[in-house]
Amino acid sequence: MDKKRIIGIIIFIVFIVVFGYIIYRIFFRSPNQTGDTTGINGSISGQFPGSQNGNGTLGGLPTSGNLPVSDTATPSEDFFVPSDFPTVREITLDPVKGTTVGANGGVKYYNQTDGKFYGVDSFGNAKLLTEEVFYNVQNVVWSPTKNESIIEYPDGANIYYNFDTKKQVTLPKHWENFSFSENVEKIAAKSVALSAENRWLVVSNPDGTDVQLVEALGNNADKVTVDWSPNNQVVALAQTGEALGANRQDIHLVGINGENFSPLTVEGRGFESIWSPEGKKILYSVYNSRNNFNPELWIANAEGTTAGTGRKSLGLSTWAQKCAFQSERILYCAVPSDLQRGTGFAPDLANNTQDVFYRIDIESGSRTQLTVDAFHVVQSMFLGDDGKNIYFTDKVQPGLYSLPL
Repeated sequence: MDKKRIIGIIIFIVFIVVFGYIIYRIFFRSPNQTGDTTGINGSISGQFPGSQNGNGTLGGLPTSGNLPVSDTATPSEDFFVPSDFPTVREITLDPVKGTTVGANGGVKYYNQTDGKFYGVDSFGNAKLLTEEVFYNVQNVVWSPTKNESIIEYPDGANIYYNFDTKKQVTLPKHWENFSFSENVEKIAAKSVALSAENRWLVVSNPDGTDVQLVEALGNNADKVTVDWSPNNQVVALAQTGEALGANRQDIHLVGINGENFSPLTVEGRGFESIWSPEGKKILYSVYNSRNNFNPELWIANAEGTTAGTGRKSLGLSTWAQKCAFQSERILYCAVPSDLQRGTGFAPDLANNTQDVFYRIDIESGSRTQLTVDAFHVVQSMFLGDDGKNIYFTDKVQPGLYSLPL
């Protein structure tokens, strides 16, 4: 083979290699292999990363197609992709107490780790309500419309604290079980003196002035729960009614002015309850032998002359404290997936049982299950952010969590 022919073959091979590389660069190269890999605000440009589970999905959603774009989104906002499996968000993993939602939909709580109070903004970020530290708080009762609370301590000490004005007032040690009126002009409490004849249900200003005696408690203080209704008609619930057999009893609704409301007849024991947003209805749970002594949810009217009427079972075995109203008609509840017989007597038997979240229409009786992506045993829950999120605490895990609706 002559020299010119060899040189020609070499030039042809080089041409093929170079041409192939150019074709690869133009048509087949992945955009994140070389060059600048960041887009606006430092985000990764090009393809979204895979879920690393080998099935071509991102967080359970198909990675193909276009994601929706918000004209108002900012880098600090959370980007939410609607899904059949809403993600439970951890607001804080520190142990908390006194969780509540204020009149503006904002969430507030006490952090047991650092002894401080926090509010949660619309992006789910915790912000200090005050720099002051409150050590070893046992319970917190919040005003429904103002930034103030009653703070209770294990030794019986109680203080009223206004987070806006920083006003702090000491309340009597023998007062307990506080509740604010809906207009927040008054508080109610049980004044539990040493002698039974001096034990009273009392009402006063939030700072403890202008005390009024409402009802004598006598030896029944432990049967009375102070819980001011949103319509300001009822100030407490008393399990002092006549027993109507083994599985029934009357619950008395105690009015602020001695009103004689009709009693609420309930089908069981272990009564606990929450008010609907306007106080027209009351949701409660009781247990009885018919339901294997497990808690059962009921709803009843609770306003004026209709109190105690219209009661019906919702057909769900859970406790009222695991529920929260969105409106007079719509309710959300966490329901244990399985219950052993007798959990009404011993609620801790359900501590290892996952809760299932339901949306319930109390008028039609229909309910929809919300499938979540985590194991939780709900202790208490409420709705915030104008009904956009469920907030809850867990019985076996510390912290405060939210679930988008």
